[in-house]
Amino acid sequence: MTRKLFVTTALPYANAPFHLGHIMEYIQADIWVRHQRMSGNEVHFVGADDAHGAPIMIAAEKAGLTPQAFVAGIAAGRKQYLDGFHIQFDNWHSTDGEENHALSQDIYRKLKAAGFITSKTIEQFYDPVKNMFLPDRYIKGECPKCGAKDQYGDSCEVCSAVYAPTEVVNPYSVLTGATPVMKSSEHFFFKLSDQQCVEFLRNWALQDNRLQSEVANKCREWLEGEDGLGDWDISRDAPYFGIEIPDQPGKYFYVWLDAPVGYLASLKNYFGKTGRDFDAFMADPSTEQIHFIGKDITYFHTLFWPAMLKFSGYKTPDNVYAHGFVTVSGEKMSKSRGTGISPLRYLDIGMNPEWLRYYFAAKLNAKVEDLDLNPDDFVARVNSDLIGKYINIASRAAGFITKRFNGVISTDWATPDDAFLGNLRQAAPEIQALFEAREYGKALRLAMEQADLVNAYVDANKPWELAKKPENDAKLQEVCSRLLEAFRILTIFLKPVLPQLASQVEAQLNIAALQWSDVATPLPHLHTIHPYAHLMQRVDPKIFDQLFDAPTAATTPAAAESGEGASTAASEIEPVAVEINIADFAKIDLRIAKIVNCEHVEGSDKLLRLTLDVGEGRTRNVFSGIKSAYQPEQLIGKLTVMVANLAPRKMKFGMSEGMVLAASAADEKNNPGLYILEPWPGAQPGMRVG
Repeated sequence: MTRKLFVTTALPYANAPFHLGHIMEYIQADIWVRHQRMSGNEVHFVGADDAHGAPIMIAAEKAGLTPQAFVAGIAAGRKQYLDGFHIQFDNWHSTDGEENHALSQDIYRKLKAAGFITSKTIEQFYDPVKNMFLPDRYIKGECPKCGAKDQYGDSCEVCSAVYAPTEVVNPYSVLTGATPVMKSSEHFFFKLSDQQCVEFLRNWALQDNRLQSEVANKCREWLEGEDGLGDWDISRDAPYFGIEIPDQPGKYFYVWLDAPVGYLASLKNYFGKTGRDFDAFMADPSTEQIHFIGKDITYFHTLFWPAMLKFSGYKTPDNVYAHGFVTVSGEKMSKSRGTGISPLRYLDIGMNPEWLRYYFAAKLNAKVEDLDLNPDDFVARVNSDLIGKYINIASRAAGFITKRFNGVISTDWATPDDAFLGNLRQAAPEIQALFEAREYGKALRLAMEQADLVNAYVDANKPWELAKKPENDAKLQEVCSRLLEAFRILTIFLKPVLPQLASQVEAQLNIAALQWSDVATPLPHLHTIHPYAHLMQRVDPKIFDQLFDAPTAATTPAAAESGEGASTAASEIEPVAVEINIADFAKIDLRIAKIVNCEHVEGSDKLLRLTLDVGEGRTRNVFSGIKSAYQPEQLIGKLTVMVANLAPRKMKFGMSEGMVLAASAADEKNNPGLYILEPWPGAQPGMRVG
């Protein structure tokens, strides 16, 4: 019976381009979707941008854009990634679309009517400079459990403790550096602790193999832990970019409430374009709802999301499949270590997207495991499997068929009991089942085992030797036809992973789009194929030198020599300070910093507030007394040098996390110039100066 599938991936936050982890997740889901379509099933594969929340509101403000315009700019760049890696969503939408506003408010109203919404006044940190309540991730301070400094307001990256923002020691606002103050506000909560929710989730999460065992075990910990489930704060106060809570002016849904509703909204938007009935499709008991997500967001997708849907009368997910992270040569991706990979850079330097699709698939399984991209392994696997085994079969056979037999193949030997094809056909059901179970690595290993058997047939029959004698023509045609039929079946096995390559093969073999059912039906006798053209290049290991982000490197600026341009009088230059030794100098960590934002400091005649990227994966807030010399717009986007290991200093206007370097003369009255240091082109944020 034909299945009806509604498939999604996690919605990327619309504040940055796609990274390699996104691409891996989309490839994993795309392979599964293509397998389903090859099986004849009805699939609707949709995605969307997660467009709401304080981070986007703040980023848009810094960019001088409305949140809608900011998100639209990010969304405009999505297609080149998806098309580039042959990821075929049916629809891509935004959680700021009208469908999501309507669906989110409908779910809320139904939860409220069913008694699952409550409210209470809470104490929350408020930034007195920014005049807004601070989300957890915009509060930093010392971990209340282990004392680690510079930790976010919801969890510690050192000891993994989870806590309330109000527990943070010596908190400060990430936005302004100001010490937050406590303010009261009425918030709305989804009663996740309600016994009905707990019982439902216990049945939903722990039965019927909806979740992988690792995820189900984690859900059991959450459900049966000492503290149980707590009610979920689903509201945020203005200013906030999001969906307004019905009948509650100045209150908005927390982004994690409306973000997963974006799955439904994207499907509804798609059905609106194609004339399908969304409500009827979702009400159909045979419809299956499948989510592919990263392991870091399982809490939201296995507790909040199904409970929201259940008690508002919507269909609950049939499966939630989590995956691990992508590492590079065993390390977390990092520009400073030279292990950062941009998906667009991969495409721009001419690397075949299907190399990456195959490599990821060869390492993916149904478990929640991290996937490591190792350049040596990548080269060996692609060159050995795809070039040396799979494509080798076509390259050894197709040319002879074209040159010696006018492209005509013979299949009168292809009887149902043919042992050569029998091995391949017998492997098909197991390979299909492995794709269904998301055991892609096992599926590809089995396919390559079959390719090895076909290559053994090549070596045993040596078509290049047969071609030397005209009297062997009948045998040559049969051998090469057998090989092309085997190649066709292997292409079916690989098509979910290599859709573009499969399309090229279909064109060369002059056949319709391959489906799983075509395994059993050989090419017709005396079928004509098109001339063979090379299908895929080998991976040159040297290409990885262009792919990886350059690591942080020490720079040694040359000493300035006197000469033309050295016009400042000696009397205007400040005397050299007391001599230090190299050990003293080594204590100072000077780094290249990019000024990603700069703004005036309200109430100060001297200071500018600089937001600096020092290659750490976060930004720093630094106050600098250079207002007399620069307008903020002159500095944004520039590189400069900063003292990176200077202890943070609490100032009247907030916390300053370092010092930028500027040059000036001793006689400030007659020579008031200030000159921020600016490195030569080619320097990158995080590079050490020394």
